[in-house]
Amino acid sequence: MNLEEVFVAVAIAFELIGATAMVIGFVVAVVLGIRSLARGDGGQAAFTTLRTTLGGAILLGLEVLVAADLIRTITSKPSMEDALILGIIVLIRTVLSMSIQIEIEGTLPWRRALLTSGAAVVGREIARDRDQAAAARTEPKRT
Repeated sequence: MNLEEVFVAVAIAFELIGATAMVIGFVVAVVLGIRSLARGDGGQAAFTTLRTTLGGAILLGLEVLVAADLIRTITSKPSMEDALILGIIVLIRTVLSMSIQIEIEGTLPWRRALLTSGAAVVGREIARDRDQAAAARTEPKRT
């Protein structure tokens, strides 16, 4: 196995990780949305949780897929055509990422005080769900 084949395998592994992150993120988003409904938070809160978590998972997957494209392009025999294709792919994924971030956060990315990655968004939603579940366990039951 030569070095180029190793890097192709690494790029494929990154693509699998990116796709897996999106699939797992979808499952987590659905579970968190259902848990939000089961707690009685209402449809709006469940939808917001689902949308935010899924958006964060897609962001994370896109970031990993861009890395896969970069690895694949720089480790092959680069040509102007390959560089142009990579540039277009990165541009499209960057625009998608920015659009998703704007949808999630409601503000332009360059206006945020802190950058928020896709993983941070998913982590924040999981922590919020955990805190709400703990609060629901400690509250007295209403009858």
